[in-house]
Amino acid sequence: MTVIDPDTPAPWAAELESAADDDVDMPLSTRLSIADTLTLGNAICGFMAVYFTTTGVLVPHLMGTSDGGMSRHSAATAVLLMLLASVFDLFDGLVARKLRSSAMGAELDNLSDLISFGLAPAYFVVVWGLVADDAYGKVSAVAAVVVLLAVVLRLARFSCTEVPGGVFQGMPSPFGAMTVISVVLLELPFVPTVVAIVGVAWLMVSRVEYPKPRGRLAVMTLSWIVISMACLAAWAFDVPGGHRLLQTGAALQVLAALLIPLFATTRRVNTIRNNRREARAAQLP
Repeated sequence: MTVIDPDTPAPWAAELESAADDDVDMPLSTRLSIADTLTLGNAICGFMAVYFTTTGVLVPHLMGTSDGGMSRHSAATAVLLMLLASVFDLFDGLVARKLRSSAMGAELDNLSDLISFGLAPAYFVVVWGLVADDAYGKVSAVAAVVVLLAVVLRLARFSCTEVPGGVFQGMPSPFGAMTVISVVLLELPFVPTVVAIVGVAWLMVSRVEYPKPRGRLAVMTLSWIVISMACLAAWAFDVPGGHRLLQTGAALQVLAALLIPLFATTRRVNTIRNNRREARAAQLP
């Protein structure tokens, strides 16, 4: 028979004391900050976008109870939530620079971006391929996988590489997600739509430089998001001219996605040419 000394603490008691000490000694940097709360709002918006796409668009279509107005409202709500996620993504960085940021901030931001700007738009593309009349479900699923993988690769590369301050290398995932959704909302023929979606995915993993939304550019970005929300609301509530307004906004989004790489490439080529000219001039006697 084993005899236990009453003065000797039990093993389980020692483990509890150790766990309590660890909790007390937990560094403040691992606790949630205000910026982290905004980042979690980003993740919630992405999940709810998937929810509305499923319950309001996919399920009614599969059950044969699809109502044009209801599906339009649900699709608009899903896109609005992705736009709201981009607002959270815009402000969590600004808040993190102004206030304290936790050690988990970067990881939380990547995980939230993966949900809102990777999973949500890819799932939107899959559902579009299932409900559209001229779409092919398997092909659209492949295009959606390409979008998801592009966002995964982009976020992983962003975490382990350093680029010059003030620019992103490759199309930012929020901008890419909104461009993918805009391509779908343009209601182009199936093949051009898939090609455009894959092209946006390529831009996200490319080395084309995009300016970071700071200062005036941040204000312009936020203003554009608000305008996009207004266009979606007009389309959802079937306002006269709302459909044309929505397609105009989607076309402008796609146009911006095409022009920014063009300007960036032109600027880089001009910079290289100027550097070569200066080097040649320096070599002349």
